[in-house]
Order: sequence, then structure tokens, then C-alpha cells
Amino acid sequence: MKKTTLVIFTVLVVIVSANSATCLERLDLMLDWFPNIDHLPVYVARDKGIFEEKGLKINILSPSETSDPIKLAATEKIDITIAYEPQVIIAASKGIPLTAGARLIRHPLSTLLYMKDSGIEKPSDLEGKIIGYTVPGMMDLLFKAFAQKNGIEKFKMVNVGFSIVPSLVSGKVDAVMGPYKNYETVAMELEGYPTGFFPVEEWGIPDYDELVFITSRENSKKMRKELELFALSIEQAVHLIHEKPGTCLDTFLRKIPERSRELESKAFYRTLDLYASDVRIDPEKWQKFADFSLNTGLIEEHVDTKKLISNWRDMK
Repeated sequence: MKKTTLVIFTVLVVIVSANSATCLERLDLMLDWFPNIDHLPVYVARDKGIFEEKGLKINILSPSETSDPIKLAATEKIDITIAYEPQVIIAASKGIPLTAGARLIRHPLSTLLYMKDSGIEKPSDLEGKIIGYTVPGMMDLLFKAFAQKNGIEKFKMVNVGFSIVPSLVSGKVDAVMGPYKNYETVAMELEGYPTGFFPVEEWGIPDYDELVFITSRENSKKMRKELELFALSIEQAVHLIHEKPGTCLDTFLRKIPERSRELESKAFYRTLDLYASDVRIDPEKWQKFADFSLNTGLIEEHVDTKKLISNWRDMK
């Protein structure tokens, strides 16, 4: 009898465990770029069991092209994507049905990057130069706004995509709009290429949330509970990162072993204070950027950010 009872109990445990696993709500999340330290809260939430505790199973994907996430979110082929605030506002101005729900990086990381020995010291030195950009439909337009603010009239633009370092080192371009101050600058330093850069927020571009989580307008209605749990998980992960930075960094490096430990570690400590410990998006701050975008020609139609933003953190 005792053996029979033990067998029955074991079977029940297995069944309950299996049912618990199948009860997890699976969501596909597409990154904005290849996996890097900017995405640490996502990996911490997944690999420290935070998503699972809240009933979520997150499948992390990388895009083939930098413009893919917006397209795939809008067509509901991906549940959640990471995008850039300027990119989201540009999309909204074109009537693309997206909703911004939580922020990941709370200040600009984007720079205009150039080689230290290029002779570029101030924005006006970019007159007549070849400018690369990383994200079509965003960074090319952001540079045009930068050029307008800094009196640059003549330039040629080239899409370099992910090939930032080769494009600069080979001389294909004189500068690139879009590289991050916490990442590509470190990568090039480690390869022995001294760089200089113009932080966009110091040269006429308003402060904005560099990375945010978005979904389609329809998904924001259908997945209210899941999106709230997702936002709460990211916020919890950021708090854990601040409590145990070394442990969380090691978690990421073990899961993404192909990334350089030296590069990611240096980049991490330049990013730590930029992770959004409060993931709520401020519509007024976004409205300032949207109005700037309209005034500089970054967008052609007015964007009401109160209609664009639906803070998942507070969904009920």
C-alpha cells in the first residue's frame, strides 16, 4: 500500500508540474539589435525566474534588420518589441498602430561617432562629409534634425546598419549617427581605435527614452494583464541589478557566451544608472520630443503622445 501511495503521489506531482509549465503565458519579444548589455534587465527577468514567477515565458529574438521590430510589432507578428522613442514617434506620425508601454533605458545613448584623428572637433566640421546611419527611417532623420540645429547644410548619407566599426575604420564614412556612448565607443577603444562623439542631447536634441517596449494597438487591448506582468517583471529585474550588479552581469555573460566579457563588463558600468528603475513613460516628456520632431521636420504630422502611450505598469 505504501509503495502504491508513493507511486500515485509521484505521478500527481509530475502532472501538476507539467500543468504549471503549460500555464505559463508565452510571449515573443524581439530586441532592437543583437543581444547586448542594454538588454540586461530582460535576461535577468528571464534567467532569474522573475517572468516565470508572474506566469510568463518570454522567447527572446534578434532582428535581421534594424527596422524589423517596428514592422513586426505593428503587424502583430511579434508580441512585444524593443524600439527607440524617436522611431516610435516617427511611426505614430505615419499612422502606424503602435502603443508604447514601458521604458528600458531612460536617457539617450545615441551619439554621432567619429574617429579621433579625423579632424572633426565640432559639428560644423561635418560640413560636406559622408554620414553613416544605423536605423533607416530614424537615425538618418535624426541626423538631419541635428544638422539643422547645428548649421550643417551639405552632407551625404549612407546606411551602415550593424557595420559601424568597419565603416568608420575603412573610411567609408566620416561619422555615424546612432552608435551608443556606452557600447560602440568601448568596442572601438578595445580594438585600438580612439573615437570622439557628439552626444545628441547636448547638441540640440531633446532628452528622450532611448529604449522602450512597444506592441500593436490591438495587442495592448487584448494582452492587458500579460503586459502589466511583463512591465512589473522588468522593473523588478532592474532593482535586482542595482542590488547585485556583479551577479546579474555574470548571468548575462553565461547566457550569451559569444559576447566579449571585457566589452560587456565595461559597457555595463556605463549603463547601470540608465536602466529605468521606474518603467512608466512620461507623456509630457514624450510630447516635448514629438513637438521638436514636428518643428524640425523629423515628422510631418502632429503626434498626441497621450494617445500613443499606455503605461503597462499601471494596467488594471
